[in-house]
Amino acid sequence: MVKEAALPRKRRKGIYLLPNLFTTGTLLGAFYAIVSAMADRFDHAALGILFAMVADSLDGRVARLTNTASDFGKEYDSLCDMAAFGVAASIVVYAFSLHYIEFRWFGIRFGGVIAFSYAACAALRLARFNVLTAISGSNKDFFGLPSPAAAAVVVFFVWSVYDEGLSGDAVLVPASILTLGMAVLMVSNIRYNSFKKLSLTQRIRFLPFVGVLGILWLVVLVAGRKPPLILFLIFFIYALSGPVATLWRRLRRKKARPAAV
Repeated sequence: MVKEAALPRKRRKGIYLLPNLFTTGTLLGAFYAIVSAMADRFDHAALGILFAMVADSLDGRVARLTNTASDFGKEYDSLCDMAAFGVAASIVVYAFSLHYIEFRWFGIRFGGVIAFSYAACAALRLARFNVLTAISGSNKDFFGLPSPAAAAVVVFFVWSVYDEGLSGDAVLVPASILTLGMAVLMVSNIRYNSFKKLSLTQRIRFLPFVGVLGILWLVVLVAGRKPPLILFLIFFIYALSGPVATLWRRLRRKKARPAAV
């Protein structure tokens, strides 16, 4: 008997529901943040970004745990990340502070240029992350500050200032510096730890252990009174950790080089 030719496997139609629901939560947080910023409710806008961060941190884990990862989910996740941590974050900081800059460049407020630069750098950061992940598949370190962390620094700074009752024009300079600084760090080649391979059972050195204890003490001390401030400080320290670690590695390499005879 002649064996029948194997029929080509049909491509499955549809998408996985559970992980994409969490990804849609990221988009929902972005939309809520933008609407709240337009209504001058910057505390609610920050909560929208916080909600988006939580949803973004869960969708990938849910997909891996339930074995429902897909190319569609990866692309959808990137689009929602751009909406939340690029567009929404830039709108929040612009609506709160950057729009007070009177200087215009080609008829556009310079504050708008700063906010757009941040959004553009977030897009570039996400595109590079997708390319590097497709090539290497490694997730030990990030190249450039992750866009959720950059958005957290910018938006939680706004939340902290708003919580103190200050207006956006009073913090125009630090808001501009932070926004531009986070934009540059996102497109830099500075390495950041992803913490995805962190194990609580491994041994660590004494000084890092003391540093962890110090951070936990700061969280306990401040979190009860100033939740926006502690959130800002946590992500600001993480943003600084990359340049500090890079500088430390370079200094160690210089000391390790043998002196020229």
